[in-house]
Amino acid sequence: MEEGTSKSPSNCESTVDYGDADPFQWDTREGCEVRQILDRVADKWSLLVIALLENRRLRFTELRREIDGVSQRMLTVTLRQLERDGLVKRTVHPVVPPRVEYELTPLGGTLHATIRSLVTWTEQHQQEIAAARAAYDRREAAAVQDSR
Repeated sequence: MEEGTSKSPSNCESTVDYGDADPFQWDTREGCEVRQILDRVADKWSLLVIALLENRRLRFTELRREIDGVSQRMLTVTLRQLERDGLVKRTVHPVVPPRVEYELTPLGGTLHATIRSLVTWTEQHQQEIAAARAAYDRREAAAVQDSR
């Protein structure tokens, strides 16, 4: 089995409205691979690759240079998975040495819009999140002090 591939069932039977279904069971419905797809597109390397490929083509080395901390192997795996899922197109130019470029497919472009919304939300709420983290850390520090 490919690294990062879930053992979840392989497809969703239909786009049925689950109405009052338990929201914590969305990834366990028989025959549904929602969890696997979310795991793929929401992983940090995939998000960064998709963001970088907005409206442009990049070579592997350019992507690697732009994504701080990604290893060559992890970037290769991520690009292969995104290509397999139809989100990224890989073009090999017949030159020596071979030149390979990556770009978003139309499907990948629709995902980019969703990612942009998530980034916008994060930017709008980063102060609140920072304040919540600081308050949490103070409570935890106080609890540790009280337990001594």
